[in-house]
Amino acid sequence: MADINAGMIKDLRERTGAGMSDCKKALTETDGDTEKAAEYLRKKGLAAAAKKGGRIATEGAITSYIHNGRVGVLLEVNCETDFVARTDDFKMFVKDVAMHIAGASPVPLYVSETEIDPIAIEKEREIRVEAARNPKQVPGEKLKVIPEAMIPKVVEGQLAKWKKDVCLLDQVWVRDSEGKKTIGALLTDLISKIGENVKIRRFVRWELGEGLEKKKDDFAAEVAKQAGL
Repeated sequence: MADINAGMIKDLRERTGAGMSDCKKALTETDGDTEKAAEYLRKKGLAAAAKKGGRIATEGAITSYIHNGRVGVLLEVNCETDFVARTDDFKMFVKDVAMHIAGASPVPLYVSETEIDPIAIEKEREIRVEAARNPKQVPGEKLKVIPEAMIPKVVEGQLAKWKKDVCLLDQVWVRDSEGKKTIGALLTDLISKIGENVKIRRFVRWELGEGLEKKKDDFAAEVAKQAGL
């Protein structure tokens, strides 16, 4: 049996955000293995979040975030009580998600896959099937031709990746230094920590000038004009 000391508990708590007693139990259960202890707490959090997922969440917050005057986000996140909505943990989560939406690439279009319109999925499928059947020649590279029988499988794989790319909960959090934690995992961690159901309900994102036809200048003609030619 490994000797569980205060330093190990402190390190695990800082890493996972879990309570001291939970960290001590996790380290005890995993014989002092920090990696396994973190996974133990992660699984425990997932189970707790699943139990709380059906509870009604009508409190929360609507927040706005503006980045350099060029990107704006409005976000609604719900929780069960006004008390939790006022906590620093909840406020920080809402802020982190708003900042993620502003800076993420690809830009998130939906909260989760369940929001995607089947018509949009079918349209995306048609586009990708057409592209697979008519591949473009890349200069200097051999033309990649996909056998007709393989196209459906290839396209479905592309669609699965596309869904993860455009769904907020499946995107990797832009502030995660390891590039692994998704927004969904961040949400699960919060639910486990505060003990209430929390849901990202909806968001909108604007970028200055998007959708507008931008003026295309003839740079050569402009230089010639300035030179008096």
